[in-house]
Amino acid sequence: MIDWKRKLTSRKFWAAICNFAAMLIVALKGSQEVATQITALIMAGAGVIAYIIGEGLTDAADLSGDVYLGGDDDHPSEAETE
Repeated sequence: MIDWKRKLTSRKFWAAICNFAAMLIVALKGSQEVATQITALIMAGAGVIAYIIGEGLTDAADLSGDVYLGGDDDHPSEAETE
């Protein structure tokens, strides 16, 4: 089974994808400028994906178990908990 979380956050994986895309563009008679632009877009997308997955893993690993985001009337106020 493929560990997609690990794979999608791997810089080596995204470098391989960029290399493949750039070489494919060049092989299909595309310009070097187009290959560079597409490679930059892939790496930008990879950064966003890695950030989202990383933040999700960080949130999932939160051991406190009690995260108050506000707006919940059932959550005790600070005065009630002291």
